[in-house]
Amino acid sequence: MQLPVRSRLLLLLLLLLLRASGLRAGERSSSAMEEITTEKEAEESHRQDSVSLLTFILLLTLTILTIWLFKHRRVRFLHETGLAMIYGLIVGVILRYGSPSSSGHDKPFSCSQEDRPFTTLLINVSGKFFEYTLKGEISPGKIHNVEQNDMLRKVTFDPEVFFNILLPPIIFHAGYSLKKRHFFRNLGSILAYAFLGTAVSCFIIGNLMYGVVKLMKLVGQLSHKFYYTDCLLFGAVISATDPVTVLAIFNELHADVDLYALLFGESVLNDAVAIVLSSSIVAYQPTGENTHAFDAAAFFKSVGVFLGIFSGSFMMGAVTGVVTALVTKFTKLHCFPLLETALFFLMSWSTFLLAEACGFTGVVAVLFCGITQAHYTYNNLSVESRSRTKQLFEVLHFLAENFIFSYMGLALFTFQKHVFSPIFIIGAFIAIFLGRAAHIYPLSFFLNLGRRHKISWNFQHMMMFSGLRGAMAFALAIRDTATYSHQMMFSTTLLIVFFTVWIIGGGTTPMLSWLNIRVGVDPDQDPPPSNDSFQVLQGDGPDSERGNRTKQESAWLFRLWYSFDHNYLKPILTHSGPPLTTTLPSCCGLLARCLTTPQVYDNQEQLREEDSDFILNDGDLTLTYGDMTITANGSSGSRTATTSLDGRKTKSSSEEALEHELGMGDHEVTSRGTRLVFPLEDNA
Repeated sequence: MQLPVRSRLLLLLLLLLLRASGLRAGERSSSAMEEITTEKEAEESHRQDSVSLLTFILLLTLTILTIWLFKHRRVRFLHETGLAMIYGLIVGVILRYGSPSSSGHDKPFSCSQEDRPFTTLLINVSGKFFEYTLKGEISPGKIHNVEQNDMLRKVTFDPEVFFNILLPPIIFHAGYSLKKRHFFRNLGSILAYAFLGTAVSCFIIGNLMYGVVKLMKLVGQLSHKFYYTDCLLFGAVISATDPVTVLAIFNELHADVDLYALLFGESVLNDAVAIVLSSSIVAYQPTGENTHAFDAAAFFKSVGVFLGIFSGSFMMGAVTGVVTALVTKFTKLHCFPLLETALFFLMSWSTFLLAEACGFTGVVAVLFCGITQAHYTYNNLSVESRSRTKQLFEVLHFLAENFIFSYMGLALFTFQKHVFSPIFIIGAFIAIFLGRAAHIYPLSFFLNLGRRHKISWNFQHMMMFSGLRGAMAFALAIRDTATYSHQMMFSTTLLIVFFTVWIIGGGTTPMLSWLNIRVGVDPDQDPPPSNDSFQVLQGDGPDSERGNRTKQESAWLFRLWYSFDHNYLKPILTHSGPPLTTTLPSCCGLLARCLTTPQVYDNQEQLREEDSDFILNDGDLTLTYGDMTITANGSSGSRTATTSLDGRKTKSSSEEALEHELGMGDHEVTSRGTRLVFPLEDNA
């Protein structure tokens, strides 16, 4: 029976509608399944992120509890940083061999028409676009060994995390907690070790490693390119010392303050020099076909880059500190300690990011920002904010440093691009030893020619022994691991850090005993005078008739700076120092009154930071020079001429009074129970 034409058409239309609705239902079902899958993947990724962060928090927690146990039992053979690395190694082994791999596999796509990699790729998959970002280069031999464990990928951090988040509090705390009295006493020697010594170490290690690379090529152990500039870069990276283990033991045992100042000061400035030096080597780009040959123009350009980056970073850090000091001085922020602390924290951290954004080095900028903040801004803070800022950056420094050392242990098993070469590793250890020796002993010899308080042989041996590598060398090495040579440098740096922290750090206490370096020293007490270098004056009472001569040793440049700083910068930037109305010319009276706050006139005792250049415990100290009397609060008055112990008349002008205060003059000191320490010494 045949249906009418109209009925057949209607039936055909109905079938078409049912088919279309089925297709739409299938598409909706497929789309819904894709959305569910995407949501599950996002949820799984979020869970893995939480687990990876929880892993590091548990590592830090375990490290803190073990540190307490070590301190309780007085265990000194292993420092907290070495402990954090051990825990990181254990967790790395568990993650590498104990966690299952993901089921997905990466499929390579060929882009033979492109001659360079793209930072971001948009991939069209069935009409949907997906964004992918560049992670790094993979050698053809390892294309099938790409890490498929999502958890290991999660615990591998972007190197910028170390530079922008973890390094700033570590470096700022080093500058903010600097013991200025002992630091400036040895300023010349510290600058020589940090600048000249680091450059010498860099070039010696670089040239020795270039010989090692030639040997590797000769015996067939080097399959990729390794240039001379790469060797110099490794020398700069590995020259960044970080004797955190040794310094912690020095601090706990109260070792000799001058040795502590030399090591700490060198390590602080050495990190800054190493990072600028590495940037200068990267900037070395000769013209011509051979881009790795020596070129005088490119060399001097690199020197200019070094000087420009360092000076620019220094100025940026100092200016930020000065701006913060002015803000805290001329506002009422001290009435709101929470806001004051928050502003201090943000201004300090922004120094690092501002320097990096402007093409300078954030490490140098934040270091000198910390020193400036401690010297000026600290005086303007309320008592509550002083305590808060000290504790805040101390905690951040502790957590960031232990986080980095924990990650070092973890990275030995989770990093995907390790290149271990026995010849390169052995050569690196020998080169580091020779570079450190050429850094310490010749410089110490030349420095002792101009020092009255000599750097003894046991000090030199201890400084040679204390050349540990740590967080800065690791951060510099992991920042660029794109090429084969840089991957080998990173793997070798990691092993060097392990060895120096565990072996050398653990041998610090026996080495101190073997070298007969004194411990249990009061950090506020100067070492015994040698060669009439300096004396500690002690006043017994107002009726004491004893006079004492003090020969202060300080570099002439620092003497000029101290005078300018004490008379002008301190009164302008802080509430301490003499009023500007007494130091500026009379024609600047209006400006002096505007810049001098009422606190300067109200305070009988000057506000000083804990580590002031001169330790004055009350306002009753009086220094008498001829007809000029200078009291602790900066006031002065006329007196009759006095005679020193040897019978000579003292000078009478105010300029020579200041010269006596900072120089080599003889004077009479009268105090009531006040101990006066003159720490300034021309040690280089």
